[in-house]
Amino acid sequence: MRQQVLVFFSRLLTKVQRPLLHYINVHRPVQKLIALGGDTVGVTAHREELQFLISVCSKLEKDPSLLCHVLESENVKGDSAASEEEGAAGPNKQKPKQSLFKAVLRLCLCQSQTGRLAVRAREALFGVLRAAQQEGPARLIAQSDLSQQVVRRLCELHHEIPLNTHPCDITAADGTDWRIEVSSEHYNAMPPEVAAVRRFLCWVQYCSSLLRESHEMVAVTIADSITEHYLRGILQEELLHVSELRILRSTALLSAVLQHLNPSPLTHRLLHFLLGEDRGPEKRSDNGPPLRTQLIQRCNHLSDEISLTTLRLFEEILQLPEKMCMYSLVLRNLESRRYISAVHEESRGHDSEAFEGSDELEEDPYFTDGFPDTGLRLNNGNQGRGTESGGAEQSVRSFLSLVPEEMKSSDSGFDTYLQDALVQYHSCCTQASSWGWPLSLQPPSSGHSGQDEFYEGLFLETLLNRLGSILDQPYEVNLQVTSLLTRIALFPHPHIQEYLLNPFINLAPGARTLFSVLVRVVADLAQRSQRISNFQEMLILVRRQLTGETPAEPLGHETLCKGVVVLEEFCKELAAAACVTHHPLGV
Repeated sequence: MRQQVLVFFSRLLTKVQRPLLHYINVHRPVQKLIALGGDTVGVTAHREELQFLISVCSKLEKDPSLLCHVLESENVKGDSAASEEEGAAGPNKQKPKQSLFKAVLRLCLCQSQTGRLAVRAREALFGVLRAAQQEGPARLIAQSDLSQQVVRRLCELHHEIPLNTHPCDITAADGTDWRIEVSSEHYNAMPPEVAAVRRFLCWVQYCSSLLRESHEMVAVTIADSITEHYLRGILQEELLHVSELRILRSTALLSAVLQHLNPSPLTHRLLHFLLGEDRGPEKRSDNGPPLRTQLIQRCNHLSDEISLTTLRLFEEILQLPEKMCMYSLVLRNLESRRYISAVHEESRGHDSEAFEGSDELEEDPYFTDGFPDTGLRLNNGNQGRGTESGGAEQSVRSFLSLVPEEMKSSDSGFDTYLQDALVQYHSCCTQASSWGWPLSLQPPSSGHSGQDEFYEGLFLETLLNRLGSILDQPYEVNLQVTSLLTRIALFPHPHIQEYLLNPFINLAPGARTLFSVLVRVVADLAQRSQRISNFQEMLILVRRQLTGETPAEPLGHETLCKGVVVLEEFCKELAAAACVTHHPLGV
């Protein structure tokens, strides 16, 4: 019987062109039918219920002002005394218990034979929120239970993901577009953990779309609810947990969420949740926000899997088009340029950038008037930048010649890195184009003195410490650390490029840069290699195994040799980064 009533009202609302929902004899039965949709008494077919809700949402999408007739309390008081009591309470103090959004959102997650029912339910709600752009309807939606229902389903889907799900199964999940129809049979054919991850990320992407298209008032309400109940209520507890499984799952989920979020109020709240509110330079003795500190320290965790998963999280953070990411993690500690020796600052110029071994480097046959096998040359036609181009060329030579020839396994590949660096640099420039960064080096802060201790900040400190252990770490961790450092070095901020890509700066006492860390690593390598016979032959064999040219087989000093191969390639990456960041380049 209920199905027949639903079909009747669906046809009534669809066929009749005149507005009907503002009549009390129409919207009161509609409200009761919506409320009965979640009733456990009797069985209502999803198809008829969805068709009815779609017809209601269609009317609301065409005329959002009708929301006030549908979003009313389920407990309607008919007598005059109750009406007077409601009027005395005032419209601003009465928060109605909505049932429309609860009914639609319940169907948004239902599984059908074709998956079409859930998609149509999502589209119906999406259309209503997109149409409600005036303040009146938007305020009604913001005061409704929509945000609670959205975050409640997000929390439920989070808990459905098994604790032992591998991080790669979470971050590599595909097919999460909420508009794609996925049948129940298709979900049943998947491994349970993969199906749970896909449902969760599909809902995350749907929430992101709702936030992007909704009125600002509605978007802020939903974002606040997700921050309070999901991020701080569930995710923070798991991130700070001591269980390795909980740490891995929550960290991987964070990376996946960042991949599927569009810029929205939720993005800003998520970054503040992860990185905190502090904006001043860090000090070694400071205790920063607990979650930020814990996450950064886990980049150097005893568990390599936790370190790898956390490093990938920060890689996702740095790819967001948000200025605060780079500022909180890197720039806040480089603004003062305290890494430069104050004694030499006044006399600092291009002449002071002469490297002790520059004469020998200029005789290196690898370098002529450009870079071999790349087709790219420094444009010497611009006389105004001739000295800068010369400094860039010396930087490139310094990185390329850092690893001695007798410790190298290959001299090729620089041309590929140069092309890749050019693409990544353009991507970073596009990402930072609206951030208002300076184009040239800024003078050191007025408080800069020889007694000031430079601190690169917890994030860079952790990455440089990891880099310093490159000869003793797993291959996968080394790849992630060097990839992250290269990404940071390619951002178009002069202080970042000076600190990470300039080998010739006069360092303040106790300060270190990326180049100085690499020099120590190479010195350590030189001592170790002398104690290993046929070291270069072993390096070449390990490289061939890594590239798949020869079958993998156990070797002595395998970790060390893989670290050396990564070190070689990283120096080529940095040389390419130093080249492309000191434009102009001609083809």
